[in-house]
Amino acid sequence: MILAFILYSRNADGWVWPVFGACVGVYLFYRGFRMLRRKRLILNTPTSKVRSAAIGLVEVNGLAVGPYVMNAPITGLPCYYHRSIAWQWKQSGKNKSWQKVADESRHLLFFVDDNTGRVLVNPQGAEMDIHRDFHEEYSTSLFSSGLDVPANVSIFIMRHGISTDKKIKVEEYCIKPKNALFILGTLSENPGLRVSADPMVTENGDALTASVTWGKKTLSAFAGNGGADVDSPLGAQEIIRLSPATKPAKSMDMSQQAKISAALMKAGITNPAAWAVAGVEGSGIALDTRPESDFAAAIAAENFDLNPKTVLMKGVNDPAFFISWQSQRDVLKTLNWKSTLMIWGGPVLALLCFYILAAEFGWL
Repeated sequence: MILAFILYSRNADGWVWPVFGACVGVYLFYRGFRMLRRKRLILNTPTSKVRSAAIGLVEVNGLAVGPYVMNAPITGLPCYYHRSIAWQWKQSGKNKSWQKVADESRHLLFFVDDNTGRVLVNPQGAEMDIHRDFHEEYSTSLFSSGLDVPANVSIFIMRHGISTDKKIKVEEYCIKPKNALFILGTLSENPGLRVSADPMVTENGDALTASVTWGKKTLSAFAGNGGADVDSPLGAQEIIRLSPATKPAKSMDMSQQAKISAALMKAGITNPAAWAVAGVEGSGIALDTRPESDFAAAIAAENFDLNPKTVLMKGVNDPAFFISWQSQRDVLKTLNWKSTLMIWGGPVLALLCFYILAAEFGWL
């Protein structure tokens, strides 16, 4: 596909696209060997049970559990980790592409339970291959009309100062309670980490791959009260009252303006100017906090050691750290075909582009 595009645009752009294609081919070759190295590392590292895991590089399988959860900003799902990304369709000359305009990622320390024990996981710096819970594209007409755009998406876009004059694509990835995980990382002595309800900003390792299960229709059911509580302490569910004398309305009965109002309040945005930009009125809205939901309370009631002796994390001497929602077998299958394709396809693409360059400059 890349080669066909290069051949198609050859007359218009001369040598530019063949050079670009050659660089892509070299990168694919390098990337393929990285994947092959990862595959061999997984094969050579024995899978351990949590109870018998030794200090050093280990592989573990288990379910994500923990005493605290936070709400993802787009879907509102309770989670231990989320990465929310916005892309905007931009044009530069003849080139059109999606450009990342917002990348927000936070995490809580959580545990992996394999029925033999629990191990604390610090996902900071991990390469993630986790489930994509939301993926949707929005045109400029949708933003101007306010139709079919969930309030959580609107507030996420506004919080990052993204203009809505171009198409926008929004994605969100989460690690949720009871998600099955395969983790390759370094088990080390706890450097002083303590489990708390305060989310931390995450430095992501590498790209995410996954599949979609949530869309606009699913999200709209909880757009009014499922947004992330960005600035307030986690562990308590907040209910937005649209007027002091009435009960919170169901999101399906709320207008788009009411949903955005609720999301603005939940995000802690009270500046009248910000409300004016969103096109909503700020009067008559009160915030009522309630106890934790039964789900969060049940998790918090479990017996967790908040300051365990060991933690699974990115190592200093061995920085390999990988978290996947797939099983070890599926991870190896994916790495196998991708590394093979890139190791063989990359050089082929590079050589063909060099041939096109040679023909362009009359070197043949």
